[in-house]
Amino acid sequence: MNEIYQRLAEKLYEKNPMLTIEEATTWVELLWEDFESTRAKAGHDYQGKKVTEQIVTQWINHYGPKLHDFVATNPKYKEMLQKKGYYH
Repeated sequence: MNEIYQRLAEKLYEKNPMLTIEEATTWVELLWEDFESTRAKAGHDYQGKKVTEQIVTQWINHYGPKLHDFVATNPKYKEMLQKKGYYH
């Protein structure tokens, strides 16, 4: 799993130089957990790591360059990043 997170974090880091590699890793973990928990809450069956990786990759490709700006408009992510020490 760490290998997947690392690969996705490096992709995000390349897309968004405003993030450190540690912040990119945290974002990947948060996006991954958010997708899986949202699907579970909606009653969908678990589709496996491959599907989650595809979705997170799509989000990175689409939102990655501006992901650092997303914190300002989403209190949930702001709180999670503050807990990890990345956002003040």
